[in-house]
Amino acid sequence: MDAIALLKADHRKVKELFRKYEAAGARAYQKKKSLAEEISTEIRIHSMLEEELFYPAVKERTDKDGRELVAESVEEHHVVATLIEELKVLDPQDERFDAKLTVLMENVEHHIEEEEGELFPEAEEVLGDAIDDLGDQMKERKGQLTASLPSTRA
Repeated sequence: MDAIALLKADHRKVKELFRKYEAAGARAYQKKKSLAEEISTEIRIHSMLEEELFYPAVKERTDKDGRELVAESVEEHHVVATLIEELKVLDPQDERFDAKLTVLMENVEHHIEEEEGELFPEAEEVLGDAIDDLGDQMKERKGQLTASLPSTRA
């Protein structure tokens, strides 16, 4: 499996969860809480895959500009992780819940645009044939992470 195809599939899934959240309705507090938990889990798994496997592989083979793209992506993950932690302690009826999730969505969508527009083309170039082996490793690790994290699906 191609590593970038796996990551892009994760991006599509999270974007779809964002759309479901936006369509849930202002007073659908329980549904929003459930969707927020699912979004958080998907993002955590995705971030771990990138940080453990994908970014190091790209960083090892790329130039200074590529390493800067990786470093920026890691920092964006940190911002997103902070937002997720802050969301965990909020009640969905708190006015800050929707606001914080909106900021989370904006940050993630920006991150996705940068990855797909800049980092992934660089990765395809520098990884070459290794991209399939990396994808297999990532798929296996994703299975492990998915099994080890509590399920948020209703």
